Amino acid sequence: MKKRPSILAVDDDPAHRAMLAALLGGWGYHVEEADDGSAAIEKTRERPFDLVLMDVRMLKVSGIEALEEIMSFNPAVPVIIMTAYSSVENAVVALKKGAYDYLEKPLDFDKLKNIIRRAIERTRPRDETRESDPAPGFDRSRIVGDSPSMIRLLDMAARVAASDATVLIRGESGAGKEVIASAIHDGSPRKNGPFVKINCAALTETLLESELFGHEKGAFTGADRRREGKFVQSEGGSLFLDEVSEMPYPMQAKLLRALQEREVTRVGGDAVIHVDVRVIAAANRDLEDMVREGGFRRDLFYRLNVIALDVPPLRDRRRDIPLLAARFLKELAQKNNRNIQGFTPAAMDVLVRHDWPGNVRELMNAVERGVVLGRGDYLDAGDLFQDFERAPDGDAALTMGEGGGNLKEMERAAIEKALEASGGNKTRAARLLGITRKTLYRKLARHGVEPNS
Repeated sequence: MKKRPSILAVDDDPAHRAMLAALLGGWGYHVEEADDGSAAIEKTRERPFDLVLMDVRMLKVSGIEALEEIMSFNPAVPVIIMTAYSSVENAVVALKKGAYDYLEKPLDFDKLKNIIRRAIERTRPRDETRESDPAPGFDRSRIVGDSPSMIRLLDMAARVAASDATVLIRGESGAGKEVIASAIHDGSPRKNGPFVKINCAALTETLLESELFGHEKGAFTGADRRREGKFVQSEGGSLFLDEVSEMPYPMQAKLLRALQEREVTRVGGDAVIHVDVRVIAAANRDLEDMVREGGFRRDLFYRLNVIALDVPPLRDRRRDIPLLAARFLKELAQKNNRNIQGFTPAAMDVLVRHDWPGNVRELMNAVERGVVLGRGDYLDAGDLFQDFERAPDGDAALTMGEGGGNLKEMERAAIEKALEASGGNKTRAARLLGITRKTLYRKLARHGVEPNS
């Protein structure tokens, strides 16, 4: 006879605990009870449970404290946290500490039933195959960088990859957020599943909804057949939401529902489709600022920001520039059938000095230009940048356009123009420039620019 899955129900309210025991028992689970976090810790040490359902607020030992202790000796058991709406921030803390999911009180029983089913289905197969199918490793070799900031990032990414937590990757455009997301997927237990990407900034609200959730035939003009969305296409794998900060506000509510319920509905349809997908999101704008200003939903931010990874801009990891340039040169020379040995000292000097507003993507483009246009065995500065000249004092300088002017002057002019166009609003100015507000503040200080407000 097949053994019934066992659940530990933890709540210091006897009536609520009894209700949970009756409900879970009726669904076919074997249920044990604990009236406090300390009792939950003791019981989970004594015997393995398939799942723990635990309240946050308890008199002696809180659910958060108990969760930390349980994760320290049994990180495989899924723990679902129950919380009042006013304690949602505490629930987010619990997710960061290893909780499988959280539910707001009063409980939605259908949602509870589905979450428990998914959690137990996901953990049991892993337990049965753990010895023969070890967790895949995180491949650091595909990401170039030995600067302290990159080492910290890669250490965190490796730890995150082994989990199933939602990840938010933050950083400027071109910094390499998609590369990190792909490495996390490939280093996770989902590596044999699909890695599906979507750029949230590239589509209108209507098209974005169809791309994410799919649509039925005839749902709108041009919908001549049913189409599955990115969530369904990602089943068993990972979905990468690039530039999630640019998602229209109404769509944010629909994405939140998909993340909470783990289910989607096609545009123009009624059928509910359950999905097993890990979401990795990326943003080049400060979502916390957007939340404060009303441009991004607070509840969606909490759902996405379970684990946050910050990809440093290239100017903050200059020691990695020679390594990256060498990697790009090797790959691009082979692709273009060129026999190029390396960079001249002048070229490398310019590469290291440049601020790289386009980050790693801009560096790769500069190297590719050199590979295509360079004539010698070594790339010189003039091969890499179209408008290059050497200043009278011997320092390398880049000029832009007929009027000249080095990059620093051009950057200052662009900042001043953006501030003027935004009426001095630094958040809007940063948006116009395609950078975060924190980056704008740093540039304001460097250039000595005084904003209007």
